[in-house]
Amino acid sequence: MTTGQNIDPQAPNYDRKITPPEVSDRMRQEGDNFKKTPEPAKDPDKGHIDTTQGYTVDREGLANNYAVEPEMYYEERGDLREKEEALKAERAEELKTVNQTNEAGKLEVDHDDRGKGPGLI
Repeated sequence: MTTGQNIDPQAPNYDRKITPPEVSDRMRQEGDNFKKTPEPAKDPDKGHIDTTQGYTVDREGLANNYAVEPEMYYEERGDLREKEEALKAERAEELKTVNQTNEAGKLEVDHDDRGKGPGLI
């Protein structure tokens, strides 16, 4: 059984043989830039802000520019990136140690440092 849907992700249409007129007009107007997003900032170190991170283009060439909060709203450039990397490292360490069941020496009279069991809570 075949469907009438186009399964080629590079095709400019969703139907197999039908291209909507607005898509063909957009292809003619944009030429080589059809289904392409703008170039990112030339040099972010010199103060150029990259505003292209939220751009997406669908199969018919319609561009969407979703809001992405740039790093200029943080105290120093790179603060958020460092925090995210630290959280990823912390999470990786937590996942690495979550199934360790060697609990010898972790039960004391005044405190219990053993895990809550295998798996993640």
